[in-house]
Amino acid sequence: MRYPLPLSLLLLLSLLVSTPLLAAKNVDLDYYVKLLPQSDQAEVRLTLSKGEAVRSLDFDLGNKGDYSAFKADGEWRINTGQPAGSQRGVWRPTSGKASLTYRVRISHAHAPVSPVSSKVVSFDTRMTPNWALMRGEDLVPPARLDQQDGTQLVSRLEFELPSGWISVETAWPRIGKNRFRIDNVSRLFDRPTGWMLAGTLGSRRTRLGETDVTVTAPQGQGMRRMDVLTMLTFVWPQLQAVFPRNPPKLVVVGAADPMWRGATAGNNSIYLNSTRPVVSESGTSPLVRELVHVFSRINDNQRSEWIGDGLAEYYAIELMRRAGGMSEDRYQTVQTNLTKVSRKVTTLRGERINAATVARAVLLLQELDREIRQQTRNEKSLDNVSQGLMRLDTVSTKEFIQLSESVIGGPSTVLASGLLQ
Repeated sequence: MRYPLPLSLLLLLSLLVSTPLLAAKNVDLDYYVKLLPQSDQAEVRLTLSKGEAVRSLDFDLGNKGDYSAFKADGEWRINTGQPAGSQRGVWRPTSGKASLTYRVRISHAHAPVSPVSSKVVSFDTRMTPNWALMRGEDLVPPARLDQQDGTQLVSRLEFELPSGWISVETAWPRIGKNRFRIDNVSRLFDRPTGWMLAGTLGSRRTRLGETDVTVTAPQGQGMRRMDVLTMLTFVWPQLQAVFPRNPPKLVVVGAADPMWRGATAGNNSIYLNSTRPVVSESGTSPLVRELVHVFSRINDNQRSEWIGDGLAEYYAIELMRRAGGMSEDRYQTVQTNLTKVSRKVTTLRGERINAATVARAVLLLQELDREIRQQTRNEKSLDNVSQGLMRLDTVSTKEFIQLSESVIGGPSTVLASGLLQ
């Protein structure tokens, strides 16, 4: 027996048949970066193929005066806002092909140094006559995008290198000699991010799982490229087991002093000072720690920085141990050192935490892992918590506790600690 369709459903079906599906209208957004070592700057040009598709781009220019010499097709206005001294720049493109051009300073000291200080300056980013180590976030500042409905920006990045410079490396897929495709599904405004290096470079490459890996540094900077590749190959299976993520590309960049003597992660990229060991004397690996940051992408908030930094250090130890790169004796030595360093820590909460707080966070996470294994009869572990965290946009201490207790199946004795109050 046939039943007549409701009138509302008939109307819906008729609309679907008679109205073609509206596809997103692609609009090209090209970034062109000309490196100018003589002035420690880059000239950046953003070009929209159809300026009318974008109502405005509202840039956060910070308060350091790094950006200058703005020229725009359409309206450009700089607003001084809050906090005091910060600036925003608003671009309203003209119709048709429209460009915004400006200059940005490349070199940044690791920390402000007093004019009377005798402290040697180290750099987070730096440009020399032969190479430039920089971050994409600095080349194109963050911006709020207001665009026409049904518009999809298709973004590409191209570099013009100074005479004698050979190549450039970024964390983005290469589509030409010095051209890259920028595509971040989590952002409406696709812009270059992550560590970048240009100049006369030496590079080593391999493929790990589904990821193309490049280790690169300026020639003569003492980068242990094969050591880095070997360590990555060694821990990769263990890393993937905890954080099942497959970035298309990973770039490790490095340079020697006066670059900052540390390691730090960016979007699918890691900076590693080329004079520092791949495994430190404390038994942990700065490289593996930052690799965990790249893969976990844990964004903590509400004074909960201990979560991301603590988990990165926890897995820098644990992944080495699981891969067979840390004996039980060495593991116990690491434990003794963590206990010694963190003995005076009374809380893990704070906007900024130090090495002692991170060490105490690692000890708490180890206790939590043991509790989870005991309560679930070894069916679950801290890995299950970490896999849940990597799927969250942000996480607070309260949310961390809730997620952990959902894995345990009940209250956590470890997380009732006064350290988290």
